[in-house]
Amino acid sequence: MASPPENTSERAPKRSIRRRSLLLGTAVLGAAGALGAAGCSRVPTGDTLARLKSQRTVRLGIAGEAPYGYINDQGDFTGEAVELAKVIFKRLGIGSVQPVATDFSSLIPGLNAQQFDVVSAGMYINAERCKQVIFADPEYQMLDSFLVRKGNPKKLLSYQDVVRSKAKLATGAGYAEIDYAISAGIPEKEIVILQDPVAGLNAVESGRVDVFAGTALTGREVVKNSRKAEATEPFAPVVDGKKKVDGGGFAFRPTDSGLRDAFNVEIHKMKKSGELFRILKPFGFAESEMTTMTAEELCA
Repeated sequence: MASPPENTSERAPKRSIRRRSLLLGTAVLGAAGALGAAGCSRVPTGDTLARLKSQRTVRLGIAGEAPYGYINDQGDFTGEAVELAKVIFKRLGIGSVQPVATDFSSLIPGLNAQQFDVVSAGMYINAERCKQVIFADPEYQMLDSFLVRKGNPKKLLSYQDVVRSKAKLATGAGYAEIDYAISAGIPEKEIVILQDPVAGLNAVESGRVDVFAGTALTGREVVKNSRKAEATEPFAPVVDGKKKVDGGGFAFRPTDSGLRDAFNVEIHKMKKSGELFRILKPFGFAESEMTTMTAEELCA
């Protein structure tokens, strides 16, 4: 998820997904996001961790996208990032998490505008984003995958295959896959930008596009109940002649290094004990998608 401007970077892919759920998540922003914006001038400066402990609540920016952060069929906020946040912030002395849903491309601007305290959307860590925020070390690593029609009639297994076959490619708003497609030689003006993987699946099933590019996890989760589409085998995008493996993690404001460092301490404990994988596994993650990469490596 190279390194695009934030409004054209990734996102990151997705389980029992319903457009109702995504719309509900966006609706939450109307209330919570507005409150965050209205309260910007009153947000205390200094030790953010101490402030959040005092408030007993942390606001999490999510993108309304399963399996990272979304509203389930029971109307509850969940997802790997949300559930991980609940565990880690409780251990940091913050008992309540308040997810705030927005479009993926609005997560970093919203974080820096103090509409929420942390971004927990499984966001890919890359150099361009590292100029705007600081990241905890990634909780997972990920390859790409395509959503295609059953049988993959155009034999699309890489971005280079899309160029060769002149297939019509779509991806999500703010996804890193935009840059991967451009790097492969697909003109930016020819890339179809859709709201989310559900819209991508619908576009592939209806034949409006030939392929929707997202993460491997996105692919295998979103097609589970589809009779018309399938996900390709995971692959590493090639950027500047090198294969790219991405990692996703929590993002913090640059002034909140103390909060990020405390978060990192806890996530490394969970990696070592295996607890991290136990939390992520129910959301479709494979053990091979756990990672020892660091944010510093991915930011380089």
